[in-house]
Formats: sequence, C-alpha cells, structure tokens
Amino acid sequence: MAPPLEIFIPTTSLYTPPPDDGSGSSNNGNKSSKPYTLYNITVRLPLRSFVVQKRYSEFAALHQMLTAQAGAPPPEPLPAKSWFRSTVSSPELTEQRRAGLERYLRAIAEPPDRRWRDAPAWRAFLNMPLGGSVSASGVSVDARVAPAALRDANQAAGAADPGTWLDMHREMKGALHEARVALGRRDGALDNGSRVEAGAQVKRALVRAGSLLVSLGEGLRVLKEEKRLGEGELRRRRDLIAAAKMERDGLDKLSSSFAVGGGGAGGGGGSGRLEGAASASDRAALMGGGPSLPRAGGRVLGAPLPETERTRELDNEGMVQLQRDIMKEQDEEVAALAKILRRQKEMGLAIHEEVNRQIDMLDRVNDDVDVVDRKLGVAKDRVKRL
Repeated sequence: MAPPLEIFIPTTSLYTPPPDDGSGSSNNGNKSSKPYTLYNITVRLPLRSFVVQKRYSEFAALHQMLTAQAGAPPPEPLPAKSWFRSTVSSPELTEQRRAGLERYLRAIAEPPDRRWRDAPAWRAFLNMPLGGSVSASGVSVDARVAPAALRDANQAAGAADPGTWLDMHREMKGALHEARVALGRRDGALDNGSRVEAGAQVKRALVRAGSLLVSLGEGLRVLKEEKRLGEGELRRRRDLIAAAKMERDGLDKLSSSFAVGGGGAGGGGGSGRLEGAASASDRAALMGGGPSLPRAGGRVLGAPLPETERTRELDNEGMVQLQRDIMKEQDEEVAALAKILRRQKEMGLAIHEEVNRQIDMLDRVNDDVDVVDRKLGVAKDRVKRL
C-alpha cells in the first residue's frame, strides 16, 4: 500500500519558456514563448517531501486521463478555464484557481476511495513512477521529459519551503558521498575502463550537488526575504551551505587529477604520478584523516557557537526538542544534586544535635566536678581542725 501523503499548493510561479530555435528541441516542441503560471505542488511523504510544478493544461490532461482510467471523474470538479482573463495578468484569478486546484488534488489524495490515486496517470503527474524513485527536488529518476529549466525551477520552488530545504540538503550530502565513494573507486581501479567510468560518476554526482547547492542558496535567500526562518536558523543553514561548498570544491579538485599507481599508466615510470595530481595527504585531509593544522584559540565575542554532531542536521523543531531534552537532563541532575544536599543537611543537623548533647553531658560532668571539689574542701577543713 502506498504511504499516506499530504499535498497542497502554497504558491505559484510565473514561467517564461525560452524561444524555440526551430529544431523543436526546446520547450518540449512548443513554439509558443508566452509566459504562463506554474502551480508549485508540495507533496509530503512520511520520510521526504518534494515540489513539482505543473501548469493548468497539465491538470486538464490529468483530469481526462483519470476519468478514462478510473471510469469516473474525480470527486472534486476541475476549476473551469477562463476565456476572458489570464492568470498571468490577474492575481485574483490565480489565487482562485490555486485554491480550486488544491481542493481538486486533495479530493483525490485524501478520501478512502483509491480509484484515482491508484491510476498510473496520478503517479506520473506527481513524478512518482511505479518502479522509480523521487528525489527531494521533485525530479523523478525515470522522468526525463521536462526541460532543464523546469527542473531547475522545481528545485528552486522546493528550496523555498523550510522542510523541503532540509530534504534537498540531505540529497546534496548524498550526492557528495556518492562522489567521494566513486573517487575512491576510481583511484583504486586497475584498468582504464573502470577508472573512466568511476570518474564520470564522480562528475555526475558533483554536477548534481552543485545544482542543488545553487538552489539551496537561492531558497535560503527567499526564506530570509519572506521571514519564514529565524536569524539563528538562517545562520545555521548558511554554515551548512558553506561547509558543503568547501567539500564539493575539494572533491572537484581531486576529480580533476588522476592518481596513477606504480608508473603503470604514467607513461614510462618516473614519479608514478601525473603532474597536478592530488597528494595522499590532500586526500587524507579531505576524507578527515589528515593532520589538522593548529587553530588559534581564544574566545570570540558575538561569534556563533560551532556546530556539533547533535545539531548539524536539525531543523527548528529539532533544535527546540534538543534544547528541551538538554534542559530535562539538567533538571534531573539538579534534582539529584538537591537530593544529595538534603542528605548533607540532614547529616549536618544530626551532627549538630549530637554535639549539643555532648556539650550538655560535659556541663553536667563539670557541675559534678564542682560539687566534688567543694566536698573535698570541706573534708580538708575538718581534717585540719582535728
């Protein structure tokens, strides 16, 4: 059974397709370069969320295919097409149609009747192929019919959502990890064919990571302008982007060099390395195993606290929950310390009472000594008179 999903259309975008050069290769063969409205559909699954962008004509085509495949039209009618107004020039019509299309999609995704959302047209519309996978940016692995400009627009729209931004960052980190693994496989390859194939995989992963980094930076700018994130969270995400850019640049430098072992492919022995190849220390430093340079110590007033493994991948809600957990641990430690202090207080009071009893006993002994001393004095006087 397909996992439950949440679907809504929070925003719209105005898209102007590039002019056709006559070959039919751009704009999906559509020779019209008039601007049109794209509806940013946000789909949230249990483990990921992504954004796809569709125009009204694609909704109309979906409606026809769902009616044909399910044998009945969807429960919510599709908003009617306007012949006298355009969403490009009418914000009121754009908002009205956005709300109607959102109701249309939710009427398919939420009711118990699964006829329409089990149709292949529904999954194809949301870039969710039956056998493929969907990236956080909403571009299906098997769906390559959309032009590059639309894929970039999908990524930009996804990065403008705080939750999808984290999913795209996770996807970007996965691309960097894939590049790092392929780089190690390239350096350890014994034949030229495997080395070239691994190098091409490194390049593809780095290109995908670079594209996602650009979209993440643009999305962070939009989030800042719309004030959807606090200053602390914005600073944290900027640090994540900066660290990822440094990692990608390092991997890109390594991918531009070929580590040649033993003088086999180096062309006549010699040093066994091509000029400009990265050294083992460079690779070790990039992979985290190299010697670290001493850093200047000291406290910097006003500087943000460094990221830790516990906070690096957390969003706002995760940071709040982490703070609550830390405060709960501190409260438990304070309670344990208070219990120890109460025990110490009880012991101190008991010692105080015991000391008071000892003082009383010493006072009584002192009184008895005084009485005996007086009796001895009387006895001495009597002995002298005898």
